[in-house]
Amino acid sequence: MIFDFQQLSPNRIYHTMIQTLTPRPVAWVLSENGNNSFNLAPFSYFNAVSSDPPLIMLSMGKKPDGELKDTRLNIIERSHFVIHIAHRELAQAMTNSAATLPYGESELSASGLETTAFGDFALPRLKDCRVAYACERYRVEDITKNQAMILGSVKAVYINDDIILPTEDERLHVDAYKLDAVGRLGGDEYGYLGQVEEVARPK
Repeated sequence: MIFDFQQLSPNRIYHTMIQTLTPRPVAWVLSENGNNSFNLAPFSYFNAVSSDPPLIMLSMGKKPDGELKDTRLNIIERSHFVIHIAHRELAQAMTNSAATLPYGESELSASGLETTAFGDFALPRLKDCRVAYACERYRVEDITKNQAMILGSVKAVYINDDIILPTEDERLHVDAYKLDAVGRLGGDEYGYLGQVEEVARPK
């Protein structure tokens, strides 16, 4: 079956894309509100786009009332943000943080999750997440009247020691099973790693 996007509404296009571009990594983003509280929200239009310089991409729309989402506004106004990779045990807390709250009301406070210092970075990270990226705004592009693409410059990454495997060279090797990252599927569905196998690349 072929779905002609020129014949579909934006809503149907959205649901077609999110159910076929799977699994998608989820960026669980902590940013600072204007009242010095913290916003916390998940986004699955997310990925790495460059390693030199190290850049991460987020794409997000607006609130139902047309206002900018808090994360987008905070990144525009204060630049710093932290992207976390949630694991299986945090899937419900991550999903709960997607609720639309009035600006300045903290999803972090409502979640009961703890933060800890992220080296000398301006913002803390979630204590229980096994991976976190310290980011600064690199560029914000309005790509439609509703959607924006945010590029974040990665300044540092935290990786829990327990998921780092010993190697014989300098290359980092993270245990994917121990990371146990949440993968976004369609609707209310999430996926997790089943089998990991190596497929050799051509030389």
